[in-house]
Amino acid sequence: MNMRQWFADAISAPVKKAMPILSFPSTSLLGVSVRELISDSTLQAKGMKAIADRCDMPAAVSMMDLSVEAEAFGASILTDDNEVPTVIGSVVSGAADADSLKVPAVGAARTGLYVETIAKACALINDRPVFAGVIGPFSLAGRLMDLTQVIFNCYDEPGMVHTTLAKATEFTINYVGAYKKAGAHGIVMAEPAAGLLTPDLIDEFSTPYVNRIIDAVQTDDFAVIYHNCGNTIPLIDSIRKINSYGYHFGNIIDLSAMIPLIPAHKTVMGNVDPSSQFRNGTPGSIYKATHDVIGACAKYPNFIISSGCDIPPLAPWENIDAFFKAVDDFYDKQ
Repeated sequence: MNMRQWFADAISAPVKKAMPILSFPSTSLLGVSVRELISDSTLQAKGMKAIADRCDMPAAVSMMDLSVEAEAFGASILTDDNEVPTVIGSVVSGAADADSLKVPAVGAARTGLYVETIAKACALINDRPVFAGVIGPFSLAGRLMDLTQVIFNCYDEPGMVHTTLAKATEFTINYVGAYKKAGAHGIVMAEPAAGLLTPDLIDEFSTPYVNRIIDAVQTDDFAVIYHNCGNTIPLIDSIRKINSYGYHFGNIIDLSAMIPLIPAHKTVMGNVDPSSQFRNGTPGSIYKATHDVIGACAKYPNFIISSGCDIPPLAPWENIDAFFKAVDDFYDKQ
């Protein structure tokens, strides 16, 4: 599939299909826990297929599980029946730890399972592209060092951060390569920790490494969507340098203010609040919130309505259905 053309077609289409980051709510469709889902590639693929069958989305997306790569590097994770896994503790506490940090082979911990998921999902879903999820390099470094400590390290121990980032980048390139071989049409790269940086720091510690990955993996047939749910508008000069085919932004920003700052040939996706609306809202409130975002952004052809981040596992399907209904109703009236 020519993904460069897929993005061009999405921009030129007068009616846009919604593309939320929707994967973990497959637990309720399958009747399984999050703990079971993250441990079984067949369940994950079946969940992606169940969502694809239920929701008229332009692409299928896999789990946005930002613990997977850190676990492969040796980090400990906390799992729960109802919540997305989280990283606990740290692996890199000093320069010696960064120097001795080994780049894991693809397949370490659960990375092999997630690659298997994509292969199985691609066998089940053949009417739309399939995107895998990966963590961005600075966000991975943050999980290896601790998300608060990594910011201090950028000032106090920049060499240690760069050493860790180089190894994170090397692994990610290999990991994405495995996804490509498994049949994925692209990745959504989640780099939320970069939203905590200043303009100077993101330009040094995130964007160059993101682009190193993109330059190694992105082709006409394989796309990268860059996700950052932080306060990204002050960081726009650096973010504009990112060579991805598309961008995905969180609900912390006014998306209608961001879109004009992005080149018109790149899609901009977002940004209905996954917590207050998808998880804790009502069908009426999310319908209105979705309509408000589309109303503010639909005049830009490169806009695609989405969630602001991944939708929580316990988000009620009544709310998810109301989101899609709001999108259908808006474009039906155009």
